Amino acid sequence: MRFMFVGDSMTIGRAGDYTWRYRMWQHLAASFDGPYEIVGPRTELYDTDAAAPVSGAYKDAAFPADARRHLAGWGEGWLHMAPLIRAAVTADQVDILLVSLGLIDLGFYTNSVQTALNARQFIAEARAANPRIRMVLLPVIPNIRARSDAPFAAECDHFNELLAKAVADLDTASSPVLLASRPESYAIDTDTYDGTHPGPSGEDKLAAAFAGAMHQAWEMGGPYRPAY
Repeated sequence: MRFMFVGDSMTIGRAGDYTWRYRMWQHLAASFDGPYEIVGPRTELYDTDAAAPVSGAYKDAAFPADARRHLAGWGEGWLHMAPLIRAAVTADQVDILLVSLGLIDLGFYTNSVQTALNARQFIAEARAANPRIRMVLLPVIPNIRARSDAPFAAECDHFNELLAKAVADLDTASSPVLLASRPESYAIDTDTYDGTHPGPSGEDKLAAAFAGAMHQAWEMGGPYRPAY
């Protein structure tokens, strides 16, 4: 079983982070019943000093090189990943996509309607590469901007409604699409380091959302064991 993590800055992480990808790797290593592989064309973290994804300085240096692979980018959203996903799925023969996208789109690039259309295009492109691919999508978690920017908060809410509709419309028996649940206890004041990007407890809760969806819907992996 081949997993690929797809996301924006919350998924790629910055130099010195563990990342939720690391937490998910720990979960798979502890609970997945069978062979698995984490795949993707990238391995780096974002280096804020270099303003580029060039860092290999993960918080845990023992994080295996082959488990660091992903398709995530600082400042990249559904808009950017939809054109890339078919080639990435083809190259790595991906079975399951774990996707956390949308906040950067709504913040800088596209409104909720266009962002949802890009998400649908992403799903179509992934299926063009593998008609039996499975996907788990995480709703947008509004960041600190939503507290003071009511139109932005409304766009986040509307996109999440449209994403849920897309999942309901596009889920099939041969290529299931799951909508993960936003962690109920996720709080931007304590689970992020800057109001947007997850700190250690936030990373843990994001990984738990993906793990919980797969376990409940597909009986894949065991129950997630929180680190925090």
